[in-house]
Amino acid sequence: MTTLKIGDAAPVFNCLDEKGNSISLDNYKGKKLVLFFYPKASTPGCTVEACNLSDNYSRFTALGYDVLGVSADSAKRQSNFKEKYKFPYPLLADEDKTVITAFGVWGPKKFMGKEYDGIHRTTFVIDERGLIEDIILKVKTKEHTAQILK
Repeated sequence: MTTLKIGDAAPVFNCLDEKGNSISLDNYKGKKLVLFFYPKASTPGCTVEACNLSDNYSRFTALGYDVLGVSADSAKRQSNFKEKYKFPYPLLADEDKTVITAFGVWGPKKFMGKEYDGIHRTTFVIDERGLIEDIILKVKTKEHTAQILK
C-alpha cells in the first residue's frame, strides 16, 4: 500500500497523542523510532500487537528505540486503550488521518467479503537521522517484536 521505501526520509508529522500532547517526528531526532500503525484501538489483533510491543518495551529502549502507535481513534479511545493495558509509549490520535495518509497506510481493505477503506497494519522503523530503515507490511501481531528486532 505505502509508496515509501527503505532509505526514504520519513514524512514529517505533528499530531496529538492520547493526552493532548503535540508529538512530531522532530521529537525523535537522534533516536531510533518504531512507528506502528494499527486499525482500531481495543480490537483483538491491535491489542495483541500493542501488548507484544509493550511487553518487550525494555528490549527496545535498551537498543535505543522509542515506540509510537498511531490509529485514527479519538484521544479518549486511545487514552482508554493505553490506560487499560498500561502501555509505556504514546498513542497518536490521528482522527483526520494526516499521519496515516502521509505514510500511505490508508486504503482499500477486504474483510469477510466486504471491501472498505481503512488502515493497513504497517510498521516503520526510522533511524536517528529520520530515514526509514525497515518497513513491515505483513505484521504478525503475536511476534511483532521479533519481526522488528530480527
